[in-house]
Amino acid sequence: MDWLAGDRHHNARERIYDAAGALVEARGFDRLSIDLIARNVGCSRATVYRHAGGIEAIRDALLIRATTQVAETVAESVKSLPADERMVAAILMSLKVVRAHPVFAAVGSSTATARLIEQTLIGSPRVPAAAASIAGLPGDDPLAALWMVRVVLGLLYWPITEIEGGEEAIVRRFVAPLFG
Repeated sequence: MDWLAGDRHHNARERIYDAAGALVEARGFDRLSIDLIARNVGCSRATVYRHAGGIEAIRDALLIRATTQVAETVAESVKSLPADERMVAAILMSLKVVRAHPVFAAVGSSTATARLIEQTLIGSPRVPAAAASIAGLPGDDPLAALWMVRVVLGLLYWPITEIEGGEEAIVRRFVAPLFG
């Protein structure tokens, strides 16, 4: 297949992101480089820069892609639940899906984790908006969505392992009543 046929810019960018994603899964974010991406795509460094930008733009794009995949999976899993269960289920499913996603696993092993999280996930208006939509939170309360995102991130980085079922119990006891 000619990877530059049709919408050349879009095809090139997607192929670059695919190669970068595979490299991140294998080596982590800290060892990702334009040279490696270009070599794996089979193009020049200039092509990578022209179609996908620099390394930070590629990292951001990978995180946005992964976040979109997680949001779609979570939304599908909670869409038929009653309103009073959606938020709890969305948080718990988000934890499960993010923990299983290879790009997010690479974020956890990155020395640049705080910057990646802050600039790409928390700094993006898309993430809280998606969280609000998925959980059925009111659109006129951005603080609720921001809080939900931080609950998920907090549990991702400091999981409750001391008590079996502890994460669900904490979400039900301390988070759900705030939105009920």
